[in-house]
Amino acid sequence: MNVAIWLLGAVLALPFAEIAVFVLVAIWIGFLWALLAVVSTSLLGALMLRLGGDISRMKVVLGSQRVTALETDGPGTMRILAAILLLIPGFITDVIGVLLLIAPLRRLVGALLLRAFVAPGAARPADGVVDLDPEEWRQVPNARLRDERERRPDSPP
Repeated sequence: MNVAIWLLGAVLALPFAEIAVFVLVAIWIGFLWALLAVVSTSLLGALMLRLGGDISRMKVVLGSQRVTALETDGPGTMRILAAILLLIPGFITDVIGVLLLIAPLRRLVGALLLRAFVAPGAARPADGVVDLDPEEWRQVPNARLRDERERRPDSPP
């Protein structure tokens, strides 16, 4: 079955599941405590969106029509997704949002999203960024680097 159909079904079923879980939690800990928990996690999500610097980075990336520069496995994107999930009232989205704040789970979910939404073998357009694994590069001391300013006549002295 297609991923989009599963996603649509989950989005449509989410409000009913959130209400059922809220009722169960309210029975377990009390209505006011459950309401306080939902409101506080929504405020936490709003605070994360407001104070996190990732929103401005997203505006720059999406404003310049460079959607390829937006990485789903990047920590900024997953933090924004976690904040949005915390902002949505309900315990299911709160649990998923808190789990996305844990770094190993965040990387796993990012890799799964990337695999689900990017066609296998699809070449990503070059955006000027070279992404290397740690074993593919090494630090070069500054003394061994050539000074390119000496070669260009238009460079300032």
